[in-house]
Amino acid sequence: MAMDSWINAYADAWRSKDAEAVADLFTADARYFSSPTRSPHVGRQGIMDYWRRATRTQSDLELRFGEPVVDGNRAAVEWWATMRDPEWGPEAPNDWVTLPGCLVLTFAPDWRCKELREYWNALFGERQGAPDGWGH
Repeated sequence: MAMDSWINAYADAWRSKDAEAVADLFTADARYFSSPTRSPHVGRQGIMDYWRRATRTQSDLELRFGEPVVDGNRAAVEWWATMRDPEWGPEAPNDWVTLPGCLVLTFAPDWRCKELREYWNALFGERQGAPDGWGH
């Protein structure tokens, strides 16, 4: 699987809230770090459980990815998302979330991801689109 195909499948799984489809992109023993300060979600079942929780209250998702940087079996790719999520920022004046971030990925030889590290910065109560010309 080429990097662009992996990113497109990941994006489609996020847009459709398909936890099984996202888990299929990972090795059986993969580690998914959704935050640098939390323990990883381990294995396909752990990733599915995390995705079901994380996407459950999301709606109106708009998602774009930048161009990936690939070096051997490692890659990094930025993303920009806006969505509604009433449970994530309850102190915000509304339920909009702007979420730019980056995935740092390590792949097995079959292009399943064996480690994902996610870094993001959330802006609650505001819908801010990606800069003009950014990503696809």
